[in-house]
Amino acid sequence: MSVITLVNVSKSYRTYAHPWDRLKEVITHRSYHQDHQVLKPLSISIGEGHVVGLVGRNGAGKSTLLKLIAGTLLPTTGTVTTQGQVAALLELGAGFHPEMSGRENVYLGAAVAGLSREFIESRYEDIVQFTGLAEAMDRPVKTYSSGMTARLAFAVAMAVEPEILILDETLSVGDGAFARRSFERIIDFKSTGKTLLFCSHSMYQVESICDRVLWINDGMVMMDGDPSEVVSAYTEFLTGQSEPPNPTHSSDSVPSASTSSGGTRIMDVKVFVDGYESKPLTIESGSSKLSIATRFKAPDNLPLPSIGIVLVGGNGWPIASASSLDDALRFTRNPEGIYQATVTFPRAPLLKGNYWINLFLMCEQGIHFYERAERVAEFTVVQNTREVGLVSLNRSWKTG
Repeated sequence: MSVITLVNVSKSYRTYAHPWDRLKEVITHRSYHQDHQVLKPLSISIGEGHVVGLVGRNGAGKSTLLKLIAGTLLPTTGTVTTQGQVAALLELGAGFHPEMSGRENVYLGAAVAGLSREFIESRYEDIVQFTGLAEAMDRPVKTYSSGMTARLAFAVAMAVEPEILILDETLSVGDGAFARRSFERIIDFKSTGKTLLFCSHSMYQVESICDRVLWINDGMVMMDGDPSEVVSAYTEFLTGQSEPPNPTHSSDSVPSASTSSGGTRIMDVKVFVDGYESKPLTIESGSSKLSIATRFKAPDNLPLPSIGIVLVGGNGWPIASASSLDDALRFTRNPEGIYQATVTFPRAPLLKGNYWINLFLMCEQGIHFYERAERVAEFTVVQNTREVGLVSLNRSWKTG
C-alpha cells in the first residue's frame, strides 16, 4: 500500500531583478519576473513501512521535495497525497515560538499536530526525560542552543506517533549521547513498520538505515533503487566532479569532531609501518606491516563504542575498511574510561600510489558517529613488480 504519492509534482519560485518589479507587475499586469524551477516534474510512490533515503548535493532539491511531502510547501504543478499522520523535522525550531518556554512549545507543537492536551499531558514526562532538558523546560526557547532545540523538536515529533516521519539532517547538531538515543528511536520506529524519509550527507548511515534511496540532482531523480547501488553511483559521480580536499591536519593530531560526542571521543591516533612511526610513511607493497593504533574515552552511561578504519585512495575512493564490530572485537569496561585498540594489516597488499586513513568512533551498533578523524595519516606505497591496479591479490599458477 502506498502511503506517499506524488504525481507530476514540480516546484518553481518567481524571482525579480529589482524589488519594485513585483509592484510594477501588479499594477501593469505585465510580467517582470523569471521562474526558477527548483524541482522538475516527477512522480514517486512510497509504500508503507519503507525507509527511503535522499542523497544529493546541496541545492539539488532534496529539502524542497521533503517540504512538499510534509505539506509545508504547495507544489507548482501536480498533486501530493499522504496517508496517515506526518511528522517532519525539516528546520531546527520550525514552529517553535522563541518567547515561549520549552514546556509551552511542547503543548503548542502537539496542538499543531492535532493532539489533545490530555494526550500530551500523559506523555509530557516521557518527552522531558527523553530530551534531558528538565531544568530548561521553563526557560524561553530563544535561550536554547541549537542542540537543545534539536532535542525538543525530535522529542515532540516522536510523541506525535506518526505513520510517516521525515528527517532532514536535523540530528547532526545534537550531542553524541542524545543523537545515539535518537537513532535508537529511529530503529524502533523502523521496526514497527512505519514509513521514514531520511535525508543525509552521511552515506554510511543512509546505507545502514534505508532499504531504498533516491538520488536527487538539479531537481530531478537521477536514480531510485537499492541503497548500495545508488550510493555507489552517487559517490562515483561526486569523485568525478572534484579533486579530494587538501589535508588540513597533520598526523600528529586528531581533527575536531563533526558532532559533539557527549563524552565519547578520540584521544589520539598513531600509525606505524613495520613498528616505526616514521615520517613520511612509506610502505613496500606486499611486504610492509601497517598498524593503526587509537585511544578513545567512553563514559560509563553509554555502551562501549566500536571503531571503523577506512583506507582511501588518492582519488578519494575508499579502498578497504575494517570495523571492530564486524571483526567481533569487544572492549572490557575499565574504571578509567580510557580504551585502546590496534588494527594491523600484515603484508599490506596495496599497489603503488598515495593513500590516507580515516578513523571513525561509532556506537555499538555501528550506525551513529560519535566522532570522526579524517586524514589522520597519509602514506605512499612503492613496489618492485609490474602489477597495476589498487591491490595485489593472492594467486597461484600451474601449467598443463
